[in-house]
This record gives sequence, C-alpha cells and structure tokens, in this order.
Amino acid sequence: MNWLVTGGAGYIGAHVVRALTEGGENVVVYDDLSTGDAGRVPEGVPLVIGTVLDADLLERTLRDHDIAGVVHIAAKKQVGESVERPLHYYRENVTGLQTLLEAMTATGADRLVFSSSAAVYGMPDVDLVTEDTPCLPMSPYGETKLIGEWLIAAAARAHGLKAAALRYFNVAGAATPELSDSGAYNLIPMVFERLEAGEAPRVFGDDYATPDGTCVRDYIHVQDIATAHLAAARHLAGAPEGTSLVLNIGRGEGSSVREMVDRILKATGNETVVPEVADRRPGDPARVVASADRIRAELGWSARHGLDEMIDSAWQGWRHGHN
Repeated sequence: MNWLVTGGAGYIGAHVVRALTEGGENVVVYDDLSTGDAGRVPEGVPLVIGTVLDADLLERTLRDHDIAGVVHIAAKKQVGESVERPLHYYRENVTGLQTLLEAMTATGADRLVFSSSAAVYGMPDVDLVTEDTPCLPMSPYGETKLIGEWLIAAAARAHGLKAAALRYFNVAGAATPELSDSGAYNLIPMVFERLEAGEAPRVFGDDYATPDGTCVRDYIHVQDIATAHLAAARHLAGAPEGTSLVLNIGRGEGSSVREMVDRILKATGNETVVPEVADRRPGDPARVVASADRIRAELGWSARHGLDEMIDSAWQGWRHGHN
C-alpha cells in the first residue's frame, strides 16, 4: 500500500521514510522544507513540497498517489517558541492536522500514525509514565499534541479511521551521518555545540530529588522511533475500523543529565572538561521515564539501541554536518 509521510524530509521523518521503504512499503514524502532537507529523501521516493494547511494540495496528493495511510510527523516542535508564538503553533499543529484529516476523509485514506510527544504529560510525579498517566501539558506545544490526539480519536469514532498516536520521549542518534539532527535543541547536540565553541556544557540544576541531583530522562534512538512507526503502520493494516491507539515510545530506562553529559564527554575525547551547573529551567520535571509495556504488548515492539550508540552516531553526524 502507499503511505504519505508528512515531514518526511526532517530528522525523524527521514528515518521513518527509510524504515518504511526498507520494510517494503511505498512512500510519498510531503514537506514544506521549512526545517526539512530535500537531500534526506531517498532516490526514487516522490517529494511533494507543500504545507499541511494547503487543503487542495493535500487532497490532490492523496488522490494522485492513491494514498491509503498517512504518517503525520510535520509539526512545529520547540517548547520555548510555542510559549512565544502560541497562535502559530496551534495553526500549524492543530489546524494543520484538521486539514489533513479532512483530506483523508474526502479521499478514503483510513490509516494514520501520528507523531505525538511525552510533552502531553507535563510534570508527572510517577516512577514510570504509562499511557494512563494524567495529561497536564505545560506548554502550547504539548497542548497541541494532546488536542491532536483528541481530534484523531474523534475522527476514528465518527469516520472509522484507524489510528495510532505515538508519544515520543527523548529522541537522539542517527542511522547515518547524513540523517543526523542538525538542530541544537536537545541535550546531546547542545553539548556538542558548547564543546565546539570551546565552552563547558551546561547542566540546568543539580538539586533535584534524583540520585545525582540532575534531571532523569528516557532517551531513545531515532532508529527505534522509526521501527515503531513501521510496526504501528503494519498493525493498523489489520486493525478494525475506529481503532485509536495511544502508545509511549521509550526504552523504559532513566538516565540522568549528568550521566549523559559524562558519556558525551568521554565519547568526544573531552573527559577533562568540567560541566557548568546553571539554574534550573522553568518547568523541567525531575524525572520523566516511559513505561514501554503497552507498545510491547500491542505491537510486539521494543527498543534495541543503547545510550552509547545514540551518542556515537549523533557525534558522527555532528562532525559530518560541521566539517
């Protein structure tokens, strides 16, 4: 069958496209290239340049390529920016999804894998975050992802859509240097950026109620994120109409910021560098670690890559992009 991947020229999207094509699926990429790179799209995979707010182009693309399912990854995703530009985030992430769902309904595309986020949970005070943990997002970005899940569930009930919302935890690494994360918004590339500038990496807060005082997070390799999308897409093929799954994608293991920084320093040959402790960032929870039990039970999927693979592959990608 034919899948449309919105945002398929982006960091995560390009890995999902690769997993789908290697899994034998036919793929069309739809991306406005605002943060994506056309060079990430594999040879032979069609690329349609457009925004998810363009209803006519979306519907025409779905019809012209006989699309049966969509993997929706295109979205604005920076928490801080969402606080400064909430209307922009709601338009892109919520209205964009609504426009996509309307186009899917009009053309009969009945399967959707949705890129959601652990940001829907906010600051959960639990050891492991399950899909039933209350959702209390703390940013407009997290709100748009939760509203997106609600919208999809409503469409599944009303129109027979078969859907899976995948809540990503902390994504890192790269399958190849060419597909690496070019932005410095997550911990690993932020440390690389500081080291490249000759500065010590920053640790935001060392007085949390955690074993070493720094925040604990669940880090997952982007290749594992990609295979989870493939597993979800295959599952939906045989799912009944109206299916609406919500699944965490994580390793179920917590790693502290200090542990991660120490591993990064070792991997990059900077063991003598002493991290700089800065003030806590507003809204940073002490611990957010996924329970990955449900996705294992529903899809038979589990993460395969460890922390050192994430860091080493991210470092190779960083050097490739900054040489």
